[in-house]
Amino acid sequence: MKGLFKSKPRTPPDVVRQTRDLLLYAQRSSSGSSDTRESKREEKMSELCKNLRELKSILYGDSESEPVAEACAQLTQEFFKENTLRLLILCLPKLNLEARKDATQVVANLQRQQVHSRLIASDYLEANIDLMDILITGYENADMALHYGAMLRECIRHQSVARYVLESQHMKKFFDYIQLPNFDIAADAAATFKELLTRHKSTVAEFLSKNYDWFFAEYNSKLLESTNYITRRQAIKLLGDMLLDRSNSAIMTRYVSSRDNLRILMNLLRESSKSIQIEAFHVFKLFAANQNKPPDIVSILVANKSKLLRLFADFKPDKEDEEFEADKVQVVKEIAALEPRES
Repeated sequence: MKGLFKSKPRTPPDVVRQTRDLLLYAQRSSSGSSDTRESKREEKMSELCKNLRELKSILYGDSESEPVAEACAQLTQEFFKENTLRLLILCLPKLNLEARKDATQVVANLQRQQVHSRLIASDYLEANIDLMDILITGYENADMALHYGAMLRECIRHQSVARYVLESQHMKKFFDYIQLPNFDIAADAAATFKELLTRHKSTVAEFLSKNYDWFFAEYNSKLLESTNYITRRQAIKLLGDMLLDRSNSAIMTRYVSSRDNLRILMNLLRESSKSIQIEAFHVFKLFAANQNKPPDIVSILVANKSKLLRLFADFKPDKEDEEFEADKVQVVKEIAALEPRES
């Protein structure tokens, strides 16, 4: 007789629906005064944490089993049918640390799940794009920053979402987030910033050409000329990645035609840090290789010719690098051949 009353195992959509109900409860309830209300709340929050762990194990599998494609598809479909993602993001501060980590992993995985060959997370986020505002400003909340930052990086895998962030007023905030005193949060913001500027090539090229003036003014003054060594090192590396990308060739041509940019790069070449020097060289070589150098760029290079040639004479990375050596030979040749222009 006992077997007749066994509860049916929950399906993935059941788990999502129950999670949604519990999130609605968490959103409505604030810590009550009476003991019974408090104990009920604790019970519900504990159930919510268990559900998030179960959602995670359906999506990722566990030590005993791999994830099942059909279960993942059912879960994903139910999750985006209603506002479960919005509720989860809004309720994240009310969860304990383990549940926040589980929630972050669930959100990350859902961005990659296809249902009938469609990334339905992308459609949902396009219709609920304001959620990005919550995730980005999460960098201002020390407890939430790393969870919201990890979610944000997964959401900007979708081109339309990345475009929204690039074109929003939030983009300017990243220059400050990258310099926050909390090292972990600053590093997380820098990782998101890099992802925004390198993942979707055509969108990035369009953003940079439309926003060239303010973007590079901020980039130079706040990042390349930062007093923080790590900020400078990451910024010069990312600058090289951006300018050397073929899709940004028009941006690169514009960047290497500016005397202010050249001045900053020459200062970075003189840094005591070998890694900053090497990364600065990869950008500096673009100034030297430009066959249409403006006169003021030529005159700066000519005025500093002997210093530059001395610097490059014993300039090499710690590990042997044939490509670097070939680039250096070419740069030295270009600079040695420069002559003052007749005014």
